[in-house]
Amino acid sequence: MDALLQLLQPLFAPAFVLLGSPISWTELIAFVLALWMVLCNMRVHVLAWPLAIASSLLYFLLFWSGKLYGEATLQLLFVALALWGWWQWLRGKGEDGRALRVRRLSSLGLAVSIALTLLAWPALGLFLKHQTDSQLPFWDAFPTVASVLGQWLLARKYQENWGVWVLVNGVSVALFAYKGYWLTVVLYAVFIPLSVAGWRAWARQLQRGAPAGSGPALA
Repeated sequence: MDALLQLLQPLFAPAFVLLGSPISWTELIAFVLALWMVLCNMRVHVLAWPLAIASSLLYFLLFWSGKLYGEATLQLLFVALALWGWWQWLRGKGEDGRALRVRRLSSLGLAVSIALTLLAWPALGLFLKHQTDSQLPFWDAFPTVASVLGQWLLARKYQENWGVWVLVNGVSVALFAYKGYWLTVVLYAVFIPLSVAGWRAWARQLQRGAPAGSGPALA
């Protein structure tokens, strides 16, 4: 991995300085792609998924170089989930056998999602603490675990994904501020109101006729 980072060193050259910290070209390009991705998600536009893949690969490089291994690994999971999500939005079916539409989780699905997240968070935190040199293992672990849930909910077009992203983005702002990734701090701070707007946009789609809370909880 060190050899790859060395090969890509020009991408880590400063593009400009923000609040006394250099902003690399990697962070700048990832910022633009990620913002574009969220806007596409709000409009339920399939272009969001290739944008997610590109931005996640760039953030993987950025976070790995900064020893945020949980966040870096999360980006690779995002790439895999984005490929799956891309397929889901193009070919996925709901419980009724029809193309996926915006919908709501059942109460059971919500409870299971929360329980799995609360179990996985400390488990990953302990792994990062004892198996890596992560400086903030539990802070690193929470957005990693919660983001996997958010990505799955997004791929299956559950409205609750936006609530998960509000929480993940809030924690990530503090984490990235500690590491001095100020442009990414700005990005994730902007993601919070965009996630609220995404919830409202998907709520309007539900009001136009998408089924809410029907079928199995975790389809």
